[in-house]
This record gives sequence, structure tokens and C-alpha cells, in this order.
Amino acid sequence: MLEIRDAILAGQFDAVGGLDVPDHYRGVTVHADEAEMFAGIPSKEKDPRKSLHVEDVATPELGPGEAVVAVMASAINYNTVWTSIFEPVSTFSFLRRYGRISPLTARHDLPYHVVGSDLAGVVLRTGPGVNAWKPGDQVVAHCLSVEMESPDGHGDSMMDPEQRIWGFETNFGGLAELALVKSNQLMPKPAHLTWEEAAAPGLVNSTAYRQLVSRNGAGMKQGDNVLIWGASGGLGSYATQFALNGGATPICVVSSPEKAEVCRRMGAELIIDRSAEGYRFWSDEHHQDPKEWKRLGAKIRELTGGEDPDIVFEHPGRETFGASVYVARKGGTIVTCASTSGYEHTYDNRYLWMNLKRIIGSHFANYRESYEANRLIDKGLIHPTLSQVYPLADTGQAALDVHTNSHQGKVGVLALAPEEGLGVTDPDKRARHLEGINRFRGV
Repeated sequence: MLEIRDAILAGQFDAVGGLDVPDHYRGVTVHADEAEMFAGIPSKEKDPRKSLHVEDVATPELGPGEAVVAVMASAINYNTVWTSIFEPVSTFSFLRRYGRISPLTARHDLPYHVVGSDLAGVVLRTGPGVNAWKPGDQVVAHCLSVEMESPDGHGDSMMDPEQRIWGFETNFGGLAELALVKSNQLMPKPAHLTWEEAAAPGLVNSTAYRQLVSRNGAGMKQGDNVLIWGASGGLGSYATQFALNGGATPICVVSSPEKAEVCRRMGAELIIDRSAEGYRFWSDEHHQDPKEWKRLGAKIRELTGGEDPDIVFEHPGRETFGASVYVARKGGTIVTCASTSGYEHTYDNRYLWMNLKRIIGSHFANYRESYEANRLIDKGLIHPTLSQVYPLADTGQAALDVHTNSHQGKVGVLALAPEEGLGVTDPDKRARHLEGINRFRGV
């Protein structure tokens, strides 16, 4: 691994294809025999530092259509948090199911799970049938894993019956020194970004693009008012940028003055600090308070000059969904994914059906959508929202930051990269976008 790392750090990308791929590498794992370790403990008290291990694992066999990538940096997503606390189910059930498809997928069914759904790095090897990528290519990866043997996926690969999220529903993820990906997960690394900056957008940037911009999601247009929950967080920070970049008006909901300031740095003007306003959408564990929905709606109209949101960008789920359905304009759209506060959504259907509103479910993105989202990063129209970076050994702490919502934007993790700030190959382009790149740093 040191030879590979040193060649990459020296910029000798053409040489890496001639280096041996080690039979073991360091990866961040959870263990099947620890799946019940948090039994009976409330979700908020489950500690990823206890379940995430950094250890040597065997390098998987390279199959057709696949690539082994030397991972310079990765990032934390909520799916790594869910994996680490074994909620809502243990991911080993996903690995067992995937392993039953073929002898090739059986490699993934192991008593340990190498996690992580983001990476930036360098291609080391490609399997039979890979023509678009070669050893030495600097890449980022999106996390859609598909088999594409069913006709269902050929209009939109997210509809493939065997669609999975790499590093969550498959093994050999990106929080590691090496990763195994399918070649159709790869995209060019933006040359003006460091390794850790390039790794950060992957999952959330693509998810926000499909959810908000794509015709498979809300199909945002110029002039739309877009209510964005958690607008300074991993998903919300990209949704805010897409709204601003696409001629819409984001209405950013945050939970502190510091997070409000981050949104202003991105260019947003309409901001609701839900903590300062004291919204309590649930009067108790079983009942919501419609008066609070109405109070939120009045605040939105105060900010917009009397207009309701055309689109509500939903991802908190249970805590906010009733309010989201209420505040969307007549004929408006609530587009939802993730449900980080709970999967069981309750809302008053009268406000949906009688006002002709729509609820759209959205999940990650297909290759085209991911490529377009990455292209906007490369053009400097959308910027990474990286706030903090940890070494691989401290991945548990990084996951805890996300679990407790004590972070802004994205939390990065260095894998083979020995320090931050490496990997830029277009410094002139970087200089033009440095202010946008650094908006979230140190917050």
C-alpha cells in the first residue's frame, strides 16, 4: 500500500498499474457477531465508535465489469451511521441476499462488512469488459450498484430490481484503503479539488440532484419557492445550492444561528431558525400539533411575500412530514427521502388530496443523474460542503458527529492520503472557486 500511495502522491499515475495490489488492506468494518450489541439501547445513545473497527481485511477477487480503486479519501453518510448502529436492520441481511444472486456476488456475504459509500482515488486494476477506465485514472465514485439483467432498469437504472447502494447494501465500500466498485460507478475527479473535497459530494450531491432537479424527482424550475429542511446539512447544503443555481428561491430551515450563517454564505436570504422560533410539531409522542404547522406556514409567507412553497425538500421524515404536507402550496410537491428522524410518516390527508398536492419518493440517483451532478461540481457551479476531516482510524468519531448532528455539511475521512490539501491538479481553476470551496470549513 505504501508503494501505491507514494506513486500517487508523486503524481506517477501511469505507474500504479504496474504495482502489485496487496492481498490485504485496512478497512472500516462492522462485525456480524456484534449485530445485537446495542439491543435495548435508545437510538440516540448508540455509539458508532464501539461498533466500527479499523482492521486488515482480504482484498476481494476482481470480477468482470469491476475496478479496484486506491482510496485517497472518503466521507460519512447517514447510511454508515445506520450500519454502525444496526438500524433499522443489520446490513448483514443485505449482504446475505446479495450473495445469493451468483458466485460473483457471493464474495460480498462475509462475517464483516467494509462500509462507506463515497470515495476519491485512483484506479489500480480493471476487470474483463472494462474499456472506459484504466489504471492511473483519477476518479470519484457514485454509490449505485445495479445488475441490469432485467428490462425494468433500462429506462431508469434506479428501477433495476437488483438496485443497491454500494458500501451499505454491498460490501467492500469506500471507507478503506482499497475499494471494489463496478466500472459504471466511476466518474472523473474534479481537478481543482483535493482528495477529501472530491470525495465529499458523491452520495448527497447525486441524491439532492435527483430529488430536486431531475424529472424523476421534483423537476424544480426557475422561480420556484423551495422549502429545504436541514439546509446546512449533508443533503440540504446541496439542495440549497441547486435551488440558487437553478433560479429558484430556497427557504432554508436550520436549527442554530451558526447554521443560518452557513446558508447565508451560500447566498440564501430566506432562513428560518426552527430552534429560535420554538416549533414543536408534535405535542406528544403520538399527536402532532396542527397549530404549529400553521405557524410555520405563516412564517414562510412572511418571508416570501405571501407565497407558499412550490416544493418541499423532505428528508427528516417523521418529525417534519406533517408540517411539510401542510405548508406546500396547492398543487405543490413534497419530495422525500431518507427519514432520518423516523420512517413512519403521519400527515393530514385532507391537505394533500383536497389541495391536489403530490408526494414523490426519491432514492439516490441513476448514473446519468450522478454524472450530471458531478459535472456541476467540476464546472465550479456547485461546491463541496466539507466542514471537517478525520483520519481513517477515527472514523467512529466522524460517524458519531453525524449521528448526533453536531456537524455541518459533510464530514470527510482520509484513507491513503496522509494529510489534507493533496490531489489538486488544476490550481488556477481552484483559485477561482476557493471561497465557495471553503464555505463550510471550520464551521
